[in-house]
Amino acid sequence: LVLSLAWLGPALGGEDKDEEVTEEEEKEKKEDEVLSDEIKEEDNVLVLHEHNFARALREHQLLLVEFYAPWCGHCQQLAPAFAQAATELRNESSPARLGKVDATAQTALATEFGITSYPTLKLFRDGNRTHPLAYTGRMDSRGIVRWVQRRAGPSATLLQDTDTISAFINSQDLVVIGFFKDLRGEAAQAFFEVAAEMVDMTFGVAEAAELFQVYGLSADTVCLFKKFDERQTNFPVDPERGLDTAELTRLLRIHSLPLVMEFTNETSNQIFSAKIPHHMLLFLNKSSPEQLSLRDGFSAAAGGFRGEVLFVVVDVTGHGADVLPFFGMTAANAPTLRLVKMENNRKYQMQQDNFSDSAIRAFIQAVLDGKVKPHLLSAEPPEDWDTRPVKVLVGKTFEQVAFDETKNVFVKFYVPWCPHCQAMAAAWEELAERYKDREDIVIAEMDCTANELENITIHGYPTLHYFPAGPGRKMVEYKSTRDVETFSKFLENGGTLPEEPP
Repeated sequence: LVLSLAWLGPALGGEDKDEEVTEEEEKEKKEDEVLSDEIKEEDNVLVLHEHNFARALREHQLLLVEFYAPWCGHCQQLAPAFAQAATELRNESSPARLGKVDATAQTALATEFGITSYPTLKLFRDGNRTHPLAYTGRMDSRGIVRWVQRRAGPSATLLQDTDTISAFINSQDLVVIGFFKDLRGEAAQAFFEVAAEMVDMTFGVAEAAELFQVYGLSADTVCLFKKFDERQTNFPVDPERGLDTAELTRLLRIHSLPLVMEFTNETSNQIFSAKIPHHMLLFLNKSSPEQLSLRDGFSAAAGGFRGEVLFVVVDVTGHGADVLPFFGMTAANAPTLRLVKMENNRKYQMQQDNFSDSAIRAFIQAVLDGKVKPHLLSAEPPEDWDTRPVKVLVGKTFEQVAFDETKNVFVKFYVPWCPHCQAMAAAWEELAERYKDREDIVIAEMDCTANELENITIHGYPTLHYFPAGPGRKMVEYKSTRDVETFSKFLENGGTLPEEPP
């Protein structure tokens, strides 16, 4: 039809018709291109859209799809790693492929799969598009490859005899083996689920009765074999409750770590992702033999607190130098001990005259029992702290200023390196200038890198709290727009924003 109209155009009515036909032809051509189910590739990543998505699912047993937005910084950061993972999987002739969908352009796909943030990764198996699996691995090429590989094949290696299982245990520093009398039972299936998620560990599974006997087992048990600390740790399956995947994951995470770890660039991610509620830190200078010897007592104290307290050695002249400001310390303070509650970053300081294992155990138990007060950082107040429009608060002066019953005090909690704090600085100065002559209003700020408060925990920066005049130690968090006019309305209305007319 398009070609016929093109030929007949001049006979039917001149140049305008010609232009219309050309536009229609171009439109038809573009529609033909869009409707095609051809799958193009960019750096071994399948470029997917509404019209080729079904074909991609049919042709690939496993398909990990990234739903992205072109303007998203996290998506741009992920792109090289995603392409590298796609190349590695293709070079290995894996049944898995990686694809990507511009969710801002392919809105029907974004709606179908509930995409609300970017990037979102979902795994489609055997052409099933109704129940894709959410990606739970690390956002780097190695993490992506290992996560996909674990789902492309068995998540645990079947070990059938003593030679095979012995070689498997000796092959790495740490392996996990599930001993199950029925590999098709619920407990074994739960174990396979855990193995599929914990891609940074190697899993095996055994069913043979002789293997139960060799490793001293009589019932279904998950065993962790290590070449450090204790050789074998057993986690028996509860015969009534079965195997809880979350609990097993937690136990494996805890017991896979050495009793005492050194804080390095390689171990920092393990330390912070271990989800152990307390960290006991020994700060020392590794170049000092005398300080190095303190590790013996430190290690001896660790055994009784596994899972509750993680013991970490921090070299103040090495990688640990970067964390010293967080504790208000310098290298000259070593050797010294600190215990940190991870939920609120409360720090507890042990007296320095005794580094014995018994003293360390007694100190930790006292902290856990609530018998030790936290060690709070505080800078010294500047001499001119109250002469500028913005008053400078420190830990030592906070109470007397913020809870002065004759003042309404508006405090900005900030850290110097935060770009949001820097962006708000001018507005805060302008606000303070506006109210500098008001006796009843104080505009203040506190640097949270150098100061801590016992009963107020700051989770993000900047955080703004208003402390109204009067008794009762009241505190109101400000959560509205951060500009001078809105701040002023908040202050003039006694710590709340007036309701705007509809």
